[in-house]
Amino acid sequence: MSIELMDACGAKESNSNDVVSNLGDWSEARLIAAAKSGHGVAFGVLCERHAEMILRVTFRITRNREDAEDAVQDSFMSAFVHLTNFDERSRFATWLTRIAINSALGQLRKKRGIREIPIDEPSRAPEFWPHLEIPEHAPNPEENYGLQERRTIVTTAIGRLRPRSRKVVEVHQLGGFSVKETAQILGISMAAAKARMFHARAALRRMPMLRSVRQSNWSSAG
Repeated sequence: MSIELMDACGAKESNSNDVVSNLGDWSEARLIAAAKSGHGVAFGVLCERHAEMILRVTFRITRNREDAEDAVQDSFMSAFVHLTNFDERSRFATWLTRIAINSALGQLRKKRGIREIPIDEPSRAPEFWPHLEIPEHAPNPEENYGLQERRTIVTTAIGRLRPRSRKVVEVHQLGGFSVKETAQILGISMAAAKARMFHARAALRRMPMLRSVRQSNWSSAG
């Protein structure tokens, strides 16, 4: 992966192998400064340091190894192009994770053809998620088909949330991050993250398309 990342970032072979090997000892701040100055190999080292973590993030969302790896490559390419926009007020890992989540969600929407349709802000509702839990595996093809269908319905429903509420749900639910982590990734306060989660819960509960999912889960539980 490291060779691919360096090639993707436009890295060139250095005249001194000692200099390249020494990059591994550089601090992250020094690597970022060098990468911002156009040092492709320095950015390649940054990629290598975070590749495993970013792959875990993208795989949590795509649940497909190939799509996750594609999202990783897209993330690093996007990070390289926009590196000058990184103002270092947040940690580099947090900034990179935000890009990775967007790349993985892009893969998911592209694969499933999900359109983002805004809906009106919902009224207050009880503060708990509708029963959207989906088992990780199905014992036979028929149940597996139903599982995939329910996942598509849930993901489509999330795509219809208002942008701010949708992003919180995508990071927290699809990405598997805690509320605190979600707030850090999105650059908002925990109070704002919780408020957006509340509105998202209410909106999802109002969607008729999720009734079949809830009924199916209740039937399975019984």
